[in-house]
Amino acid sequence: MGGDKKADLAGPGVSTYPEVDKILPNDYKPVLDPKETQKALFKLKRYIMDGLNRELNLFTVEVPLIVTVESGVNDMLDRDGSRTPIEFPCGLGLPERMRCQVVQAATKWKRMALQEFNCKVGEGINTDMKAVRKDYFLDHDHSSYVDQWDWEKVMTADQRNLDYLKDTVKKIWKVIKGADTYMRKEYPALNKTKIPALPEELKFLHAEEILDMFPDLPRKQRETAILQKYPAVFIIGIGWVLKDGYPHEMRAADYDDWITPTTDGGKPFHGLNGDILVWNHITKRRHELTSMGIRVTKDTLKQQLEASNQMEKLQMPYHKAIMNDKIPLSVGGGIGQSRVAMLLLQNAHLGEVSVTVWPKQLKEVCLKHNIHVLE
Repeated sequence: MGGDKKADLAGPGVSTYPEVDKILPNDYKPVLDPKETQKALFKLKRYIMDGLNRELNLFTVEVPLIVTVESGVNDMLDRDGSRTPIEFPCGLGLPERMRCQVVQAATKWKRMALQEFNCKVGEGINTDMKAVRKDYFLDHDHSSYVDQWDWEKVMTADQRNLDYLKDTVKKIWKVIKGADTYMRKEYPALNKTKIPALPEELKFLHAEEILDMFPDLPRKQRETAILQKYPAVFIIGIGWVLKDGYPHEMRAADYDDWITPTTDGGKPFHGLNGDILVWNHITKRRHELTSMGIRVTKDTLKQQLEASNQMEKLQMPYHKAIMNDKIPLSVGGGIGQSRVAMLLLQNAHLGEVSVTVWPKQLKEVCLKHNIHVLE
């Protein structure tokens, strides 16, 4: 089995509805009915929000849904320009209406907000972030409506290392694993299925290591293969160009640090960021829960923008703030709320735990598989 490595770099989603039809289970019966699911969903969200705040020393703040184009704080998601935000003129009665966008994520806004909220070293913020990503293929685990626990925390220069990154990831995994245990206690029916509980620990692997294991496979197939051995992994160094000439996955150049050289177990690697992925036993597919990382310094920002041919971004307020040391060094990430919920509540589709738009083709496929998507 192989595939097109370049085509696999960005643009998440299965890509055709006949393929979605093949993925969804034929014997699916949700453990909880829609009413029970909603009650469980909000218990789960409270547990995780409180747990993240406690483990990472965060406090919850408001987060924007709309930002101006000139601020430069919207998240472009990938550095290839394949996913663009919704843009619109805003403000009647102005000589020139503001150019505004719906956020795709609050990644860059959060780092600015650390300064606004006067966060000290070791302290950070958490948000109940909502966003719209119009350029996704809409399948069982990708929707245009995005909900995340989007968090950011102040750190020091000497904490910019793999040990600190791994320690932070372990704290996040402790909360997610705890949420799984909590849901199974609150809803014993979740224990009566063949779905195993989440493992106690994650396996940490570098993107370079996974490529060495499966050199001929594209990224998604490499992730699928590694999850057959380890049911939950954190893949480090996403964005750095690997020895096959491609990054593990495209990653924006102006927040996560994917260029810094590192050493792990005496071996050289790159990057201070990564993703948590688990094996989804219902869809029989890789399932991403969070993308996160230690953020760029002014030096690595410049290096990554140069590597991505995006040096013009240095003129934007967010980028100037980094270059002029106006905002703190930080670590942060976004944890998919609906992604976590569908996994822990053993649902087959995001539409069972979130309300958004779905195409007719997808709804027809879901109906065949006994999946009720909320509308």
